[in-house]
Amino acid sequence: MKVEEFKDPYLGKTWADLGARVLSSGKQVSVTLGYPALGYKAELTKLLSAHLGGAEIELDVQFSPPRARGFDHVKHVIAVASGKGGVGKSTTAVNLALALDAEGAKVGLLDADIYGPSLGMMLGVDPGKRPSIKDGKFFEPIRAHGVKAMSMSFMVTENTPMVWRGPMASGALQQILTQTQWEDLDYLIVDMPPGTGDIQLTLSQKVPVSGAVIVTTPQDIALLDAKKGIEMFNKVDIPVLGILENMSVYVCPDCGSEHHLFGEGGGARVAAELGVPLLAQLPLARSIREQADGGNPTVKAEPESAAAESYRNAARFMAARLWDTEPQATTISMVDD
Repeated sequence: MKVEEFKDPYLGKTWADLGARVLSSGKQVSVTLGYPALGYKAELTKLLSAHLGGAEIELDVQFSPPRARGFDHVKHVIAVASGKGGVGKSTTAVNLALALDAEGAKVGLLDADIYGPSLGMMLGVDPGKRPSIKDGKFFEPIRAHGVKAMSMSFMVTENTPMVWRGPMASGALQQILTQTQWEDLDYLIVDMPPGTGDIQLTLSQKVPVSGAVIVTTPQDIALLDAKKGIEMFNKVDIPVLGILENMSVYVCPDCGSEHHLFGEGGGARVAAELGVPLLAQLPLARSIREQADGGNPTVKAEPESAAAESYRNAARFMAARLWDTEPQATTISMVDD
């Protein structure tokens, strides 16, 4: 077996077909993937070794984002959306952004929920902190936990309601999106408001969105709205990278028994029905909520936890799907001893 014939675990296609750059010399193997995978190196090493018949290898994993589709120096814009509120979309968006950063990507996070911005609190940004202004017209994003962030919560106090009509909210989104000095980003994660309204249309019309992730719970009403969200992105030609099922199971901390409080298997059924992958199934856990409310999200607060690994796995899968929608030209070199 050859290294380039190895099938990527997330995509089921060979590295040759995906256009991965591979260099091999003896037991030294270097691969450049189209998704960040620093935390996946050990597992990839094991899988590749098995592919090569148990050969001992030393694997070096590099990351090169696929062809840019975004704007300015932002290579890819990914919308994290939901059909309805209360499904943990913002918590998911924050943890996916931090997971991509932990995997080796340069990441930004935009709060597109103009009426109910929450990223400032979730990222632990001081309520009085404001973005600085550059050249009189550009916002400097606020850095938090390694990512660049922008939100209406940085512009107003936490008690200020945004009593705006739709066009005003859409204008505010366009301003903070295009007038923020994001500089060089591999991914800009956009935390969308729930639903399929003005903000969603504004984002799809004003910038090239590379893909979307739909967050849902197993509850039937949430799944119904998730389908509407997927259909909306299909209508505006934005690829749906996958579904993330939140609150899928509750594990009793005392006895360890599992309880499916919102139903079971709904996310997988909708994913299969609509032909998109199920990126992850996240548990209903008090710690995830407490960490987000406390400004120290799970990926940072408990990086070795099962929940954090689920977020990182979902982030790799999401980014891999984005790579697969626009594969690079194959450039493989083999060097024999």
